[in-house]
Amino acid sequence: MITAEAASESTVPAVPGDTAATGVPEREELVWPWKDAPIRELVQRIHQLQAERAQAFRRLEEGHRQYLSSGPPYDFPRYRSTVHEVTQVFAAASREVLAVEAELAGPRAQPLLASHVRSLQQLEETRLTTVALLQLMGTPELTGQEDSLQMHQLKMKVIKTMEAISEVLQDLRFDAESAE
Repeated sequence: MITAEAASESTVPAVPGDTAATGVPEREELVWPWKDAPIRELVQRIHQLQAERAQAFRRLEEGHRQYLSSGPPYDFPRYRSTVHEVTQVFAAASREVLAVEAELAGPRAQPLLASHVRSLQQLEETRLTTVALLQLMGTPELTGQEDSLQMHQLKMKVIKTMEAISEVLQDLRFDAESAE
């Protein structure tokens, strides 16, 4: 289902001077601030977005800790609010990372760098999904002895994913230096 906001974002900007023909006012084309930036700055932006994601993960972990220490009865509305806030941060970072990937793959003709950014995005999706599952399994209502092995495996998956993210970021930085 497409929301009104998503539909308005996907609308093609009007052609200048076409207002009379369509009856729809012209829409300003949004300008991406990194469009003409050097590759080095795009890579720096990816690193900044990764720092924002790291901060969001810390906020998510803190929110989960607060939730677990709030009860019983547990303060689920507060935790839900934290999850909502963090989700918006992740979504915004993902949109921008995908825009950088598209810029590298298309106009910049840097398929190797674009593939690093794509790998980074996929690893972050894996990390977020795994952390969410860990938090769900860690809720008092669902905690059981048989889950401890699975929780340990998931924690190891998060660690391995974070290591892979670090490697991709290093590769991105190194290959970006070679590309300039």
